[in-house]
Amino acid sequence: MNSQDLLRTFVVESRELLEAMESRLLEVKESEPDAEALNEIFRVAHTIKGAAGLCAIEHVVQFAHSVESVLDEVRQNRLSLDSELVALLLSCCDHLSALVSVIATGRMDADAGSVQSGALLLETLARYHERAGRESQLERKSGEAARDAREAPDCWHLSLRFGSAAFRNGIEPLSFIRYLQQLGEIVGLVTLFGAIPPAEELDPEACYLNFEIAFESDADKQTIANVFELGGQDCDARILPPRSRVSEYVQLLRSLPEASERLGDILVGCGSLTEHELELALASQREAPAAPAPLGEILVRRGSLRPELLDAALLKQREVKDATANHSRSVRVDAEKLDQLIDLVGELIIATASVNLIARGARLPDLQQSSATLTSLVEAVRDNALQLRMAKIGATFKRFQRVVYDVSRELGKDITLAVSGEDAELDKTVVEKIGDPLLHLVRNAIDHGIEGTEERTARGKPAKGTVSLNAYHDSGSIVIEVSDDGGGLKRDKILAKALERGLVEPGRSLSDAEILNLIFEPGFSTAEHVTSLSGRGVGMDVVKRNITALRGSINVDSQEGLGTTITIRLPLTLAIINGFLVGLDESVFVVPLDMIEECLELTVDSDLDYADLRGRVLPFIRLRRLFGLDASALQRQNVVVVRCGEQRAGLVVDTLLGEFQTVIKPLGKMFNRVKCISGSSILGNGEVALILDVPTLVQQAARASN
Repeated sequence: MNSQDLLRTFVVESRELLEAMESRLLEVKESEPDAEALNEIFRVAHTIKGAAGLCAIEHVVQFAHSVESVLDEVRQNRLSLDSELVALLLSCCDHLSALVSVIATGRMDADAGSVQSGALLLETLARYHERAGRESQLERKSGEAARDAREAPDCWHLSLRFGSAAFRNGIEPLSFIRYLQQLGEIVGLVTLFGAIPPAEELDPEACYLNFEIAFESDADKQTIANVFELGGQDCDARILPPRSRVSEYVQLLRSLPEASERLGDILVGCGSLTEHELELALASQREAPAAPAPLGEILVRRGSLRPELLDAALLKQREVKDATANHSRSVRVDAEKLDQLIDLVGELIIATASVNLIARGARLPDLQQSSATLTSLVEAVRDNALQLRMAKIGATFKRFQRVVYDVSRELGKDITLAVSGEDAELDKTVVEKIGDPLLHLVRNAIDHGIEGTEERTARGKPAKGTVSLNAYHDSGSIVIEVSDDGGGLKRDKILAKALERGLVEPGRSLSDAEILNLIFEPGFSTAEHVTSLSGRGVGMDVVKRNITALRGSINVDSQEGLGTTITIRLPLTLAIINGFLVGLDESVFVVPLDMIEECLELTVDSDLDYADLRGRVLPFIRLRRLFGLDASALQRQNVVVVRCGEQRAGLVVDTLLGEFQTVIKPLGKMFNRVKCISGSSILGNGEVALILDVPTLVQQAARASN
């Protein structure tokens, strides 16, 4: 991998890590942090520091190291992760993101603004680090005082067994014990005499000394084991951690970042097993008969490991194996390559449709069979290619955790974000383009929708307000709901403002839905004061325009005093859909197949614009009338029943032509304002078919029937 590839990898992975760190910090803000969350946040800073060091980006290394040091103090319980520290760490995330963005442009040094903001953050981090140092000293002094008062302290337990040839090999057991006292305090020692034989069998040069020791020390297991390293085979030291620390070892095992699948490496890595103990256990396993016991069982039987530590290590081993397996099944692909693949698949579909027409015209059975096989394979390629472009909406939703946190702090409100439907998938292009409209809606809900804490309490509501994001699939579309439990929209106020701005003619009667949808008119705002967030009447009209550009629709529903819900309906993909062809005279139109419920025959002499469909009124949209075509000479017509959300309508057409794989082509700028048409497609014979905008048609039918 060359330096440019290395930098690109660093940028991509750093951005992913910082998103994960930000998400974890926002979760910590809502609840008490656990050890796993703290370790994950720490690992992000540690990984970015290591990756930056590999790329020789020193200013990122230094900043990440300062963040890592403060996070380590939090992990050691010398600092509390309160709201102020969370806010500081989020600012550090932003700074690291800014540094990475500069690196993405090819610059390896920080700009002047980044240097200045980084210096301020480093100064604040240093103060936290100094505070942790002072608290650590106080903690150590209080620990020393408490140790003198304890009658039975929690200690390391050392079982020392010396071989009979220890004296002859120059080993003096008491020298180990004296050296041990340099690492801590021996608070209990028992000499075992069970190995001493009767006097007539006693060998004066043999060693029969064995000890059980209670040892209090801050040293880790490997450091203590190193004391007995020179004893070699003549000294068997079994070391068990203090009972109070077993839970810490279990927690450490669960949070280990190492990717080793070997049980022994995992146990040695967390300090619950020494390398010597591992070697002895492996040797015992190798010397066993044909069916040796598992390594973990041998370690527990030898007293080198406690059962609860073994269980935690086995769980960690399974997690590492699963993660390794998942990693081996995934590969990172450039988004541009996926776009090129979809374009090629689209051209392949058009070419296949042309082949099908030729095959039907030739009336050759073998050619028709081959054409059918080709069509089936192309459909499979299409489905798989589109699936590659599908992305979960949850990644977009997570971005708004930070928005809610920042804006609510700025406004002095207590607001939480509730997210559901994160697994709903849609085309990555739609995901990218829906981010800004959703951002505006979320900010509006916080600023305009949710009341202040005092006002909410006075109304009998919970002091903490809630903004909710929800997504789900419906009729071939994805529906995204942005709702809040605030004061709701005031219809009278909206109507009065619309009359004042000349958006509504005086005396005109409007339904509740029409009044609420006035908020999407350009320049409309009911805010009494202009703030840094809103109040200028710029935004909601842009939101609607962006949603419409994605062939989507947006509606608002609100109950005064209870809250507001804005519903966005979008197509799952902007590239290829399953369509249904209908004909009007010589023209062909495409209706998205997922929105069709059924097709009916219509009596020609019926002039009604509605029908009774199994006890429900079905409003009609007569496409001939809509497009200005003569309907006098028709002998037969059909109705295509379509649904968008809870609303249904019947599209009156001349002929039904069947299903068709539709490659969506955007309309030119000249046709951007054409209503009821959302795009075009190329048929197998080379002609162009227009794609009907079903949501707009259904809304038009609903308005006409009211």
